[in-house]
Amino acid sequence: MTTPTENRPEPDTKSTVSLSPAPPVPPGPAGTVPVLPAQTTGTGTAATGPTVVVGTYPDYALAQQAVDHLSDNKFPVERTTIVGTDLRLVENVLGRLTVGRAAGAGAASGAWFGLLIGLFFGIFSDSSWISILLTTVVIGAIWGAIFGAIAHAATGGRRDFTSRSSIQAASYEVHADAEVADEARTLLISLNWQASGAQ
Repeated sequence: MTTPTENRPEPDTKSTVSLSPAPPVPPGPAGTVPVLPAQTTGTGTAATGPTVVVGTYPDYALAQQAVDHLSDNKFPVERTTIVGTDLRLVENVLGRLTVGRAAGAGAASGAWFGLLIGLFFGIFSDSSWISILLTTVVIGAIWGAIFGAIAHAATGGRRDFTSRSSIQAASYEVHADAEVADEARTLLISLNWQASGAQ
């Protein structure tokens, strides 16, 4: 005994599975989408190929002078790069930090902020401009000293010194695109020849 077939939809063998693209990167705290290093294209043209070291210098000023010499001789400096090698963080200790010194530094920064506020209010006020300026500077210095002392006391003596940090490189290399590396080398050799005083 046969039963009537129901109206069942036949499976669609022609349909393909479509993969949706990866979701976009969500914006960061500032509302901007972070850019990955591979996505940066720079302001000039796309990279033309490998680069070649055309000069090595012990400090940045000499590397900058070399690129400036290339620019003066109409070399396409957009095809060069200054690369610092063997980077290291150097922290120069400036002195001992006490609560009094922290308060003094806070007072100085607070006074500058007070001066800025005083200038702003002085422009839009009918009162004595000098009295407003002095008042805001004094109030800024007092609050700066209070906050500076509290901030230092909050460290619990874990950092009782002031310092200044900088990143330094052991040497600086000037790179140029391989197609123009020979021209760059020739120009830099002439720079070295001139610097040596040879005639």
